Amino acid sequence: MELSERVQRKAMKVTRGLEHLCYEDRLKELGLFSLEKRRLQGNLIAAFQYLKGAYRKAGEGLVTRACSDRTSGNGFKLKKGRFRLDIRKKFFTVRVVRHWNRLPREVTDAPSLEVFKARLDGALGNVV
Repeated sequence: MELSERVQRKAMKVTRGLEHLCYEDRLKELGLFSLEKRRLQGNLIAAFQYLKGAYRKAGEGLVTRACSDRTSGNGFKLKKGRFRLDIRKKFFTVRVVRHWNRLPREVTDAPSLEVFKARLDGALGNVV
């Protein structure tokens, strides 16, 4: 991922008119996210589709909903599994649960995928 990010940084340096800006400002000017943020965005979109029933057979029991009656944050919290092996920490379910639970309610309660994507872009734009 670091190698890909380095390639993107070099490509952005040759963008005419933006040479004087730092990398983050160039991304904002072009309306782009870093590669790490785009990966997170893709993971959250896949999680939304799974939770709305798009991958029923393939994702049977992939994530479970946490029972919580707290009112802060979104009302659709996911439960993070407990694993003994460190290798499991890189799995999709572990990577996505922490970020999903931090999303605001208006993002997770989106009625359609298009609305979710638009709201997610706004939420990720506020995250470093």
